[in-house]
Amino acid sequence: MQFLQQRPPGRFRGVRFVLTDMDETLTYRGRLSAATYKALEQLQQAGIKVIPVTAAPAGWCDQMARMWPVDGVIGENGGFFFQRGNGNGNGHGLRRHFWHGDYAVAVMQQLRDKGELILRQVRGAQLADDQPFRLSSLAFARDGDHQREQAIVTAMQALGLDATVNNLWVLGWIGGYDKLAAAQRALREHYDTDDATALQTLAYSGDSLNDAPMFAHYRHTLGVSTITACLHELPRAPAWISSGPGGAGFVEFAQAILADQAQ
Repeated sequence: MQFLQQRPPGRFRGVRFVLTDMDETLTYRGRLSAATYKALEQLQQAGIKVIPVTAAPAGWCDQMARMWPVDGVIGENGGFFFQRGNGNGNGHGLRRHFWHGDYAVAVMQQLRDKGELILRQVRGAQLADDQPFRLSSLAFARDGDHQREQAIVTAMQALGLDATVNNLWVLGWIGGYDKLAAAQRALREHYDTDDATALQTLAYSGDSLNDAPMFAHYRHTLGVSTITACLHELPRAPAWISSGPGGAGFVEFAQAILADQAQ
């Protein structure tokens, strides 16, 4: 891993897709800056497809996909892809693609039932209270108690769930997918882009453990500066690291990509 400023000239010239984590990668301490929003817009204006890939719940992702300068949002760690569409021509339409096909009520009920079991098994565990509209995942709030958070992960896995941790939540889901599998499916099915092509044309930025599959697979990867807090737990570090944290680091990445595109 090297500082982004050390990249060879033209390294990002072939980038056509920018996928990025959202919480504490586009935001910083929970806030989205004007500079970060502008960077998203500039990437789109340059003809680059911009897709956040986030653990955030469906309620947030619906709003982002409709109103942000992005082409769609992969949400709940891969449970769905909300793709921006023209709808009736007013620019507000979305096409919703779920990992399990049509939204699976049975899957959500299984997650609720397992969540109730974990609440009884792990003393002090609390479901995330930020947003009630989750459609494909189970989220527990992180409270800084590493032992309790690990106990939640262990309980999820014992109940047959996939599990991971990001900077806000302990997450569980059903289906065996992750950010990488969901990104590969979205690119293949909706952008006619196979994995070999994506390895050359996709850039990704992130900051936490649930970004590990993306860091391990893609060539053009950046960790914003706070990635140092979990580097020791990543199987593979991102290729580059920014100077700034959160959105400031993403702006550095966007500017580097745009500069290389202009050459």
